[in-house]
Amino acid sequence: MDQALTSAPVGALADGFHAMVARSRTEPAADLAERLDRLARLRSVVADNEERFRRAISADFGHRAAVETTIAEAMMVYSEIRHATKHLKGWMAPQRIATALQFLPARNRLMPQPLGVVGVIAPWNYPLQLTLAPAIGAIAAGNRVIIKPSELVPHFSALLKETVAAKFDATEMLVTGVEDEVAKAFANLPFDHLVFTGSNRVGRLVAEAAGRNLTPVTLELGGKSPAIIDASADLEEAAERIAYGKLLNAGQTCIAPDYALVPERSLQSFAEKLRAQMRRMFGADPANKDYTSIISDRHYARLEGLVADAAQRGAKILQPAKADDPNWKAHRKFPPTLILGATEAMTVMQEEIFGPVLPVLGTRDANEAIAFVNARDRPLALYWFGKDGTARDEVLARTISGGVTVNDCLFHFAQINQPMGGVGASGSGAYHGEWGFRTLSKLKPVFYRSKFNRLADLYPPYGGKIARLEKLMRLMS
Repeated sequence: MDQALTSAPVGALADGFHAMVARSRTEPAADLAERLDRLARLRSVVADNEERFRRAISADFGHRAAVETTIAEAMMVYSEIRHATKHLKGWMAPQRIATALQFLPARNRLMPQPLGVVGVIAPWNYPLQLTLAPAIGAIAAGNRVIIKPSELVPHFSALLKETVAAKFDATEMLVTGVEDEVAKAFANLPFDHLVFTGSNRVGRLVAEAAGRNLTPVTLELGGKSPAIIDASADLEEAAERIAYGKLLNAGQTCIAPDYALVPERSLQSFAEKLRAQMRRMFGADPANKDYTSIISDRHYARLEGLVADAAQRGAKILQPAKADDPNWKAHRKFPPTLILGATEAMTVMQEEIFGPVLPVLGTRDANEAIAFVNARDRPLALYWFGKDGTARDEVLARTISGGVTVNDCLFHFAQINQPMGGVGASGSGAYHGEWGFRTLSKLKPVFYRSKFNRLADLYPPYGGKIARLEKLMRLMS
């Protein structure tokens, strides 16, 4: 480390890291059986403690809908592990790579190897799934893993640390504490790869720290993901699906739709349908157990500020109750909120919202919607609703985003055979399934020379043979 060890937690982190590095450099790479065993043990961490994780996460949020933790977290972890277990033997096998004609009968192979020690800086919003998904890829690739959970979910973090320590040697997988000094020291360690999920602001700091060690990073940073409603869309269907995508986990989802672009003539109708769908799903009672709380008072206050700023600047606010209503605030649940008439000057259109607040904006035509998206940072997700295939393909061709779901929200994330990752300001790199295995492996090219080829003709002393070989190579190039 390039900083003085100032505390016991930082010292423990450094000791754990160096022990892992030493083992990764001196022991043979984990074989298939060992990797499968680690994946099975990680699955048992979740399966044996699933209810404890649900309770811990709910305690950290104030209230977390149990179904959301089960479906959006535990089940996705099981799916990732099952997929990796099924395909790992094939992923690990050296791949045949074509050999250029002039080098035949030699052969090429691409050999996946572990990088060594992978660091995971985890977020708070889906603490189980977004912590363990990159760890699964790292384990499948044969790496050792150190996880730094979020300080905003202390109950979850303590439970993860306890349950992982019960199943893993500290040189296989280690969960750190959540102290401030640990967070600051973590990204400064010379990991072989670092995975960070979180805000754009913190992501820049992580990338800067990692860059000093030339540590490669995978960054999932979120951003303002648009939902484009085409003139051909079924407004009722789009409203239902956007309402679900926006209010899952109370909008505290990195790929939640951040704003909606609707044909101007349909703006009011769509807003009313969206408002009705939100009420149908979650009602108007803050005690509703299906509706999740905001993670902290600070985050709640930030959302209040976004809505108040928009209202002060002339936007129309649609809510079942004011955010400062004692009944809602006591549960730390933010009322589902629509903002009509949002403008560039409003903070809500400048920052990722990360809560149950959705600006709905009118556009004159599809070209204006595309231009609106392209004038901003490239988002982590984009959602398009409609029946016109030509219009759909135009949006897909002319916009760039981390991923897209057509006629729904969020579900591209759940596709285990597709990569998950951002682009530009919304992140870099990708993981999920084989993509995670490849990201966290060194795909080493190996050239096997044959005794029958004429590569020795390239050696000095040069003479007529080199001229003949050069002529042959030109013909083959």
